[in-house]
Amino acid sequence: MRKAKKMSLSTNIKKPELLSPAGNFEKLKAALLYGADAVYCAGQSFGMRSAADNFTIDELKEAVEYTHARGKKLYLTLNTMPHYDEYPKLELFINEIKDFGIDAFIVADLGVMELVKKLAPHMEIHISTQASIVSPEAARAYASLGAKRLVLARELSFREIEAIRLGISPDTELEAFIHGSMCVSYSGRCMLSQMMTGRDGNRGKCTQPCRWNYVVYEEKRPDMPIPIEQTELGTFIMSSKDMCTIEHIPELIKSGIDSFKIEGRMKSAYYTAVVTNAYRMAIDKYFEDPENYEYNPDWFRELDSVSHREYCTGYYLDSPIENAQLTTQNGYIREKAYFATATEYNNDEAKKLSDAGIELENTDGKLFRFIQRNKVCVGDSAEIISPSRIGNAFCVKEIYLPNTAAVESAPHPSMIFWCRVPFDVSEGDIMRSGN
Repeated sequence: MRKAKKMSLSTNIKKPELLSPAGNFEKLKAALLYGADAVYCAGQSFGMRSAADNFTIDELKEAVEYTHARGKKLYLTLNTMPHYDEYPKLELFINEIKDFGIDAFIVADLGVMELVKKLAPHMEIHISTQASIVSPEAARAYASLGAKRLVLARELSFREIEAIRLGISPDTELEAFIHGSMCVSYSGRCMLSQMMTGRDGNRGKCTQPCRWNYVVYEEKRPDMPIPIEQTELGTFIMSSKDMCTIEHIPELIKSGIDSFKIEGRMKSAYYTAVVTNAYRMAIDKYFEDPENYEYNPDWFRELDSVSHREYCTGYYLDSPIENAQLTTQNGYIREKAYFATATEYNNDEAKKLSDAGIELENTDGKLFRFIQRNKVCVGDSAEIISPSRIGNAFCVKEIYLPNTAAVESAPHPSMIFWCRVPFDVSEGDIMRSGN
């Protein structure tokens, strides 16, 4: 990857917040366990990812309590562009949740912002990336309206972000995306889904037609469609690469960004855990000794293990006009198989195993309890990932069911099983396929 130009903004650098996606409660828990300082999520309406599971009113209240009990923050997205007939429902929703203790609302529409200020004057307001903030002038204008934090447009370079940071009050926070899917439209403001399917992407219902396969027809030969595909002469016309900035943590920090945001509320809990974990390790490593910071290639290996399109550095190093960052291959690069999650030790089950003559501990390791996510078999190469640690490899040699039966595989979703691992495993650790 290209190197960024040296930054001049280097005084009063503080450790940035790591902000992770929480498409549902399972993903929220994964984000917090694996190092997120804060999570962002949505209710059943008015968030830009309506296809995610999202949170009911009761779940949202519980999520705030769960997050705050761990000393972390929760932000709620209200970043759609509601039409006039949606405002009564929005007003009802805000009134229902305004006293839950949510740390901030993320908004994109000025009308929504004014409604929040009216109904919940105590609420901290963050301006969504949909607002396309690209200058100090725009940043100051939103701050003057009461915004505490500004989520910058994804099309900005490090130099432009530095200029915004230097041109606004230190009290105004800046947030920027550092990883995940990118929209081919400017800051995600696209009308293609609305035009083709009647589902408005600016109201959280994008069907991602930019990712579809297209064909070209010659006017007089409609029976001879020509697919639009990548060849040595060209590329896909609309599908963007995914952003990955793990190699540029120092530049991100020195540019004055207060919150590093990971995209992916519709991705898996495994994705949330692994991506959060990689950036947590990189950020912490930098602040251990900034002058002697060294990038660890294993962090990228972790990010390469999740489902993603081709990676790029977004537009931090390349202008959108010079490099649109379009994919050169169709579809996703598939992630490693998410085998299971370690669960709380069950003494009753452990006693049954012991009574049956099955050693809980021996020279090959200790039996640990897991809940299955995908089929895992004896003989499989596997890895355990833990908070602040990269994958630790081992071979699956023994699998037992809680009733002490030895089995060759754990094939059923959510089944409980015991597996011998040659090193310590903690609750919440993830077992995945190895190399």
